[in-house]
Order: sequence, then structure tokens, then C-alpha cells
Amino acid sequence: MRNEPLVMVVEDEKPIRNFLRVSLSSQGYRVLEVADGRGAVSMSASHMPDLVILDLGLPDVDGIDVLREIRGWYTAPVIILSARGKDHDKIEALDAGADDYLTKPFSVGELLARVRVAFRHAALSGSVESPSEVRVGALRIDLVRRKVTIGRAEVHLTPTEYKLLVYLAQHAGRVLTHGAILRHVWGPTRENETQYLRVFVANLRRKIESDPATPRYLLTELGVGYRLAGDDETEADSRGSA
Repeated sequence: MRNEPLVMVVEDEKPIRNFLRVSLSSQGYRVLEVADGRGAVSMSASHMPDLVILDLGLPDVDGIDVLREIRGWYTAPVIILSARGKDHDKIEALDAGADDYLTKPFSVGELLARVRVAFRHAALSGSVESPSEVRVGALRIDLVRRKVTIGRAEVHLTPTEYKLLVYLAQHAGRVLTHGAILRHVWGPTRENETQYLRVFVANLRRKIESDPATPRYLLTELGVGYRLAGDDETEADSRGSA
């Protein structure tokens, strides 16, 4: 029996499907290809893939509707891969249950890094015990002692900064919308105060980033939210600042 993770690619454009199949297979993943939304729902139920890469622009059913339907019972990671790059499309997909969102065109290196992060996050979420610490590159968050270090240097955070960093760390590699972060850290009365969040992110970056203008850890998804980079991404180029 083969134990390699099964990745279901839902994409109506055959050249992109072929490209994804070759790229994923080269990393040891098994690949299941689906060209439409109805097939995606059916195949996800019958094959129970370990991860789904889902295009939104499908010929029969909108990808968001596919996502909402399978999220009724499917708990494994879903990465959106779409030409829709507007903020409201990303937010809608993330709110519907996507774990991550990549806009076409994309680099295969970034996609594979996001896949690895999604699998690692799924493994941590399925653990019986919560991890006692989170490590991303040189950044270490000791959840037991409430201690944050970069290399050997301790980073002194305010209680709110620490709560913000821990929330991001517990979902490392996943995009968290502005609203989700604000609700968790400050409560529902603050969920629309994006500028308030930007100030705290800027302060946090000054403490954990060697160059806050080109962050390696606390990354911006423009117009959507933030994410803490997965360990596989810390060597990649920065994705922007607040």
C-alpha cells in the first residue's frame, strides 16, 4: 500500500493540470486530477484526498460553492489557486473554509511550500496534545513559558503583541483575515478597525524582523490579512509589508 499523500487537483485547464501533476509528483505526492466542480465533490467523497488544490473558475459550478459543499464534511486542507485576485474573492474563499489562497500566475516553489505548510498545520491540528512551542526559522515561541526568542535573543512583547503573535503562530502558513484576527485578539467590537491592527503589526515587526520593511516572518496578504510564514518559506523572498 502506498502511503504518499494524495493531492486532488481541481482545474479545468489541462495544461495547468499537467503542470501541477508533474510538479507534485516530483515531490512524491500522488495526484488525482478533476476538471469540474461536480466531479470535485464526488471524487473528494470517494477518494478522501489528503489535500485539495481548487480553482474557482470551473466550467459547471463556481469553486466557492464547491468549497462550501465539501466543507460540510471534509476537514483536510484546501488551497485555492485562482486567477481571481481581488480582495473580496480571497476573503470570501477564506471565510468559506479555504486554508490558503494563491493567485495565478504563481511559482511552483511557492505552491510546494504552501502545500508543505498545509500538511504540517493539518498534522499539528490533529495532534492529541497541543505543541508546547512553535518554531519558524530563527523565531521560537515557547507557549508554556510565554517566551519569544530570535536565535538566542529574547524578544520582549506586550501582552497584546504576544497574543497576536501566538494566534498567528498557531495558524502558521495560513492566511488569517483582518476580521478574524481582530475578533480573536481584541473582540467583535474591533473587527472593522483594520488600521488599529496595522499599528500592532508594525510594532511587532520592529521587534521580530531584522528588516521590518522586508519581513521574513509576519507576511502581508494585501487587502486580506496576514500570516506567519511557514518554516519552509523563511528562506524565500519576502511577500511585502503592511
